[in-house]
Amino acid sequence: MRAVIVSYRLGGTDGVSVEAAKWHTALEQIGFAVTRVAGRIHGPARTGDLEAGGVDDAERFRDAILTGADGRDLVVMENVCSLPVHPAAAAAAAGAAADLAASGVRVVLHHHDLPWQRPNLAGTGGPGPFPPDIEGALHVTVNERSRRELAVRGIPAVTVHNRFEIDPEPGDRDRTRGHLGFGPHDLVLLHPARAIERKNVPGGLEFAEALDTAAGGRVVYWITGPAEDGYGPTLERLLAGAGVRTTVGRAPCVADAYAAADAVVFPSTWEGFGNPVIESVAAGRPLAAGRYPVLDEITSRGLRFFPLDDPSALARWLARPDPEPLAANRDAARRHFSIDGLPDALARAFAVMGWS
Repeated sequence: MRAVIVSYRLGGTDGVSVEAAKWHTALEQIGFAVTRVAGRIHGPARTGDLEAGGVDDAERFRDAILTGADGRDLVVMENVCSLPVHPAAAAAAAGAAADLAASGVRVVLHHHDLPWQRPNLAGTGGPGPFPPDIEGALHVTVNERSRRELAVRGIPAVTVHNRFEIDPEPGDRDRTRGHLGFGPHDLVLLHPARAIERKNVPGGLEFAEALDTAAGGRVVYWITGPAEDGYGPTLERLLAGAGVRTTVGRAPCVADAYAAADAVVFPSTWEGFGNPVIESVAAGRPLAAGRYPVLDEITSRGLRFFPLDDPSALARWLARPDPEPLAANRDAARRHFSIDGLPDALARAFAVMGWS
């Protein structure tokens, strides 16, 4: 069986690329040979990859999808038919997906976000063209909230939560801290996010400043960035006026970022899932999280986090660390969000459509 994964971009560090890579591996584990098609593919090329050279040329993108899907048994559209971020390219991809489904190819529309969940895209959602209601296609959401919202719009879907390596190899704390200029006594508060509006940089800075007061002036606020969607000037202004030391920059890898941090802040107002929540649990780092809507689906599985509106709670824990809450979170994450369960989760989703 042959499958192709399609997205605007693949192989990068954005959430869609990260989850697509996990699906890539899981599909291989259940017997598929997998290739990729994207406007841009970052990192080393793999046999069968097809890059469209961006998504500005919608017809070229459509042709790349149809070429890459030729002879494939399964096509996974990773968020490309979910949000009209690139309207012409999204429409072209939706048309290609409809043609493929009509020809008997099994098509999965994997939704990480939906238009009405983004204020700037709220007027473009179903029952209009995004997401397209394609006969015979399987819609998969990363959270139950999105599944219910699709159901209200007459589109049935199944939920496959994002999955994670719960016992990852530890990163290099000393090298990473040295590279970023952190001192041995700095209390590094990691905000693992691109700098865009919904990641709530002001909320992260406010928390960092309050934690700094409680911790005796040792806090460094570290956002991994970069700034996107025109947020650069806003980020510069916020950091210039910050009441704590700040750093912007990526670690060599995700594991190094969490290893270098002493605590994590995640103040987002909206996330399709919120990967850093589980990543911080897997890395054994305490997390202060804002109450973005989908967080309830994570905490309903028994995970508990420090409140964003009470920095003193995290400050008390940092003064006298208790490993028990971190261990309990890891156990709950292993039960509900382990990467080991992804192949079976995909097989169950496919079975909904009668696909063997």
